[in-house]
Amino acid sequence: MTLLITIIAAVIATIVWYTNEQRDTYKLGTLSLIYWGASLMWLMDFVFEYAELKADYFVQEFADILNDSLLGLAVVALGLVAWIIVLMIKDPKGVFKKKFLKK
Repeated sequence: MTLLITIIAAVIATIVWYTNEQRDTYKLGTLSLIYWGASLMWLMDFVFEYAELKADYFVQEFADILNDSLLGLAVVALGLVAWIIVLMIKDPKGVFKKKFLKK
């Protein structure tokens, strides 16, 4: 479920990046790469866990699915936080520069 949630976030971020005129201003490529990196990480986790458990991997209890879903949402939220930090550091529109250098 974590893999599915991060892939959905990656696809959405990529579509927004591709269709947005101001993709460089808002660093949407960075957000997209964050989610694709997380998706790749969860894909490798799936491959190794499936190699260990085989068909038992697909037999999960509701609590396991819920935990995986919450972890996936937490990864998406953390990706957004990392993207916001990048935006604040790069300050593409100069908002923080104007605010803090104002005398």
